[in-house]
Amino acid sequence: MVELKSPGELDAMRESGRVVAQALQAVKKESVTGVSLKELDEVAAQVIRDAGAKPNFLNYRPHSAPTPFPGVICASVNDAVVHGIPSGYRLNDGDLVSIDCGAYIDGWHGDAAISYVVGTADPADLELIATTERGLAAGIAAALAGGRMGDISHAVGTVGREAGYGLLENHGGHGIGRAMHEDPHLPNEGRPGRGMRLKPGLVLAIEPMYIADGTDEYRTAEDGWTLHTASGCRAAHVEHTVAITTEGPRVLTML
Repeated sequence: MVELKSPGELDAMRESGRVVAQALQAVKKESVTGVSLKELDEVAAQVIRDAGAKPNFLNYRPHSAPTPFPGVICASVNDAVVHGIPSGYRLNDGDLVSIDCGAYIDGWHGDAAISYVVGTADPADLELIATTERGLAAGIAAALAGGRMGDISHAVGTVGREAGYGLLENHGGHGIGRAMHEDPHLPNEGRPGRGMRLKPGLVLAIEPMYIADGTDEYRTAEDGWTLHTASGCRAAHVEHTVAITTEGPRVLTML
């Protein structure tokens, strides 16, 4: 069931989105060589606590998961695309890091992700991240009242495919609001002019996940959560929570 949010409810979601943005900024700032993913998880947890919010990833367990998720953030490094568990792994110079974070206040959820390189960056990694960010921007620009879900999917997919990147198979964005994951599912590839009509009050987490070598396949790690590229190449993931409004798309997870 798709639920449309009122202007007041969107304002409430903006508060949770702001906390997510602050947590991501803090994690990126602390991401230096030698820092562990677990330490970055604590950074995000502290920001969320200080804001009077709660993490929405911690102990989350969908039907497909073997165990509850043990972290506040998803921390995915290099060939890990999404859902990486924050572990004792310590960052190395040149690591490509994707951090996904969620929080909720008064029952309203926010969800966003960023990708960046620690220390010395390979130009290919920077291009992958920049293109993934362009894919997100294109998806947001297509999130217009009166349009169709396929418009967003087409925008995200076109940017990735034209750059020669793959799209993580069977994964995409989602509705968000009172629950972290709500209807509808938002594919990262599709046909424009198709799918559900975009109505004011619909809130979507738009999240491109691009794979460097142009393939879409992945493998699931032994932890049951982390999704790695099948070939071992690198990947990037970025995300914003976005509301459809009569004035245009409203990004709820900005600072």
